[in-house]
This record gives sequence, structure tokens and C-alpha cells, in this order.
Amino acid sequence: MGADPQGAAGLPGKPRLSAMADAGGTSDAVQAAVTAVYEAHALGLVRLAHVMLSDRAAAEDVVQEAFCGLYRRWDRLAGPDKALAYVRSSVLNGCRSVLRRKSRSDIGEVSQPLATSAESAVLAGEQRRQVMRLLRQLPDRQREVLVLRFYLELSDAEIARQLGIGPSTVRSTTSRALAALARALGETS
Repeated sequence: MGADPQGAAGLPGKPRLSAMADAGGTSDAVQAAVTAVYEAHALGLVRLAHVMLSDRAAAEDVVQEAFCGLYRRWDRLAGPDKALAYVRSSVLNGCRSVLRRKSRSDIGEVSQPLATSAESAVLAGEQRRQVMRLLRQLPDRQREVLVLRFYLELSDAEIARQLGIGPSTVRSTTSRALAALARALGETS
């Protein structure tokens, strides 16, 4: 179940679904459907996993496994429109598994894009690292809600469906997480 080499955009290669189809006898329609979901959403899911894990290689592995799981379980989906929700849940669950295996101190620093000036790069980089460090110290549920809300820009209802909790729980968790971040930033600033 390896992947093709990375493409020019830095996106991991598509899962080798043809090898899985040969072994399992799954139809070309399923392969085409999973490939379409992959092409449309894989990069965003890798970014999501990277924010959660701070490790690009682990993020790509988690997303790859999620798409392989989607392919294997396509016939059990309630409908093709549920594929993205399934893969997103799989990615979040995969990130949780990786984080359980790692201690918080093993999680690497977030890589930084180049900034326009050296001074702004230092300031922006330090602020981003500080926020990411504090985000990783939040309880899992709070971190997940904030990432889904502010990184993927999901609504309360979408986050609730994704995490299997109520919309009011999403709002209260978001409020507690933002308050914890504000306290921590106030204490360290």
C-alpha cells in the first residue's frame, strides 16, 4: 500500500488503489471515487494532520492510512457524500494514535515560511511557535475543536458531527480552550 513519490506540490502520491483492487476485486468506480476525494482533499488533510502533529512525514502517513481505510470500507459508507467526513475522522483518530505513542516533548517545532524581513520573521516565528506550543499543551478535545474551527473553518454543527459531540459542547469547549490560551499567552507575554 505504498504511495507514489511526492508530486511537485509536495503532496504525497496517490494510494496505489489498483493493487488493492486486484487483491480485493473492488470495482473501478470505487477506485475512481476514492481517487476523486483524494485529489480534492488530501493536501488539506495533510495540513490538518501536520498542525495536529507538527511532523510532516507522520501527517502524510496518517492521511495515507485514512484513504486506504476509506477504500477498504467504501461499501459500508452511508453514501458517497459521507466520504470526506469519514476520512477527516480517520485522520483525527490517526493523529490521536500518533500523539498517544509520542510524549509531548517528542513533538517537533513547527516549520516556518520565509518572512519579508528578518525582524518580522523573528517576531512572527516566535509568536507562532509560542501559540503552537500552547495549543499542543491543551487537552486533546480542546485542541481538536480549535483546529477544526480556526484551521478548517468548520461550523459548530460540522465540528459536532465530526467529533460526535453536541454543538453546545463545541461552543463551551471552544470558549474554554480560547480562555486557556489567553491565560497562557498573558502569563508568558
